[in-house]
Amino acid sequence: MLPRNLRSARSALVVGIGGGGDIVSSIPIRNYLRRQGLRVVLGSTTWERYVVDPEPGARRLDEIMNIERLSETSALASGDTVSKKGVRFTASIVSEQLKERVLLLDPNLGVRGLVDGLLSAAKKLELDAVVGVDGGGDVLSSGSERNVRSLLLDSMMLSAIVGLGMPSLLAVIGCCTDGELTLEEFLLQLSKVAKFGGIQGAEAVMPEDARMMEEIVPKTQSEVSRLILAAWRGESGRFRIRGGSREAEVTPLAKIMFFIDPAVVLERINPVAKKLLKTRSLEEANEAVRMLGLPTELDFERSLVGGRK
Repeated sequence: MLPRNLRSARSALVVGIGGGGDIVSSIPIRNYLRRQGLRVVLGSTTWERYVVDPEPGARRLDEIMNIERLSETSALASGDTVSKKGVRFTASIVSEQLKERVLLLDPNLGVRGLVDGLLSAAKKLELDAVVGVDGGGDVLSSGSERNVRSLLLDSMMLSAIVGLGMPSLLAVIGCCTDGELTLEEFLLQLSKVAKFGGIQGAEAVMPEDARMMEEIVPKTQSEVSRLILAAWRGESGRFRIRGGSREAEVTPLAKIMFFIDPAVVLERINPVAKKLLKTRSLEEANEAVRMLGLPTELDFERSLVGGRK
């Protein structure tokens, strides 16, 4: 049975809400919904992590070649889609491997721009629900956890999805594989979601999902997806990621997809997303996170560029 929020849906956008690698982690959710009879379009943001795109932040659509523009902040991408500087998006690799076009969302115009882009895409692609996918689970962060460093984009996308006014769902997969929340912290936050009635179901990664990911993951830089596969194979323990700068905890829970009401996370769990609802630029959203005393991935990437000069 479909999660409650999707029971009226016949089609859905399944979009990775963090960096580009989240589209790879979205594959099991895509497949699950297809098994339930839904037509599914995969999506991603235009923000690749610095190991793929050394230029800080997200690419604007006018910086990207070989796309079909749907709106100022949304476009369809294919295997030929690259930035004007030659960076190939993870979404492009997924599109090529699955032989289907995928959606790109540009967050440079803030949450309001993301909402406009999502609504335009939903209308033009005849989609009646949106599922945001977070690989790792840091979207559930309270902001107080010691290793959380990248709440900006996840929170922007969470805010946008809730602000759509259409059926929506949050899916978390690969818990703790991004090295931000510990297992104890993740379970604490998930228990809070449960307390407020936000958990709508859970499913395991299936053999066909793992086989599909095994074909795609080696062609990408998605460490979360690699560790989801490690959990699928029965591996567990602590793994070094991000060039050895961070440690991720892998347990059998990493191969579970948790389906959550995004409105509960916005209202009760994630203190950042609600502050971003009215933002109209990435800079404005970044500053709002800073004002909460939290680090952002945009500032981190800019510090890397500054260090290289």
